[in-house]
Amino acid sequence: MPVLTTTEIMELIPNRYPILYMDYVEEMVPDESIMAVKNVTINEQYFQGHFPGNPVMPGVLIIESLAQAASILILSSPQFKGKTAYMTGINDAKFKKMVVPGDVLKLHVTFGKVRENMGSVLVTAKVDGKVATSAELMFVVAPDEKENE
Repeated sequence: MPVLTTTEIMELIPNRYPILYMDYVEEMVPDESIMAVKNVTINEQYFQGHFPGNPVMPGVLIIESLAQAASILILSSPQFKGKTAYMTGINDAKFKKMVVPGDVLKLHVTFGKVRENMGSVLVTAKVDGKVATSAELMFVVAPDEKENE
C-alpha cells in the first residue's frame, strides 16, 4: 500500500503529466529517506524516439525521476513545506544498467548535508535490486514568494 499516491505527490511537487516520472511513494522516513516507484511502460512518449526498435529510458529522465523523489522528501520536511525545490547540481552520476519497458524503477533517496535552504541528497535507481543509476544531487529551496513581498 503506497505511503503517497500520485494525487498526493502532485499536492507536494509542481510536476504534472507528461513530466511526472513516478507512480507512488512506497516508503518514507521524514527528514531521512524515501523510496518511490516508477513503472516504466512502452507507452512513455520518449520511447518513440529513444530508440525506435530498442526502447531505453534516457539517463537524464532517470535523474529527473530521482530529483522528483528527492523533491518529495525535501518538501515533506516541515522547514520546506509549501515551497519549491530546485536541482542545482549533479555529482558522480553513474549509469550501470539500461532501463527498459516493463521495468519497475525503485527510486531511493537519502538526505546528505542540509544547511539553511540548500543541501544534497544521495540517490539510487534500482531495477530488480540492481543499481541502474546513482548520483549525488544538490538542491536549493526557494523562499516563499509571499516572504519577499
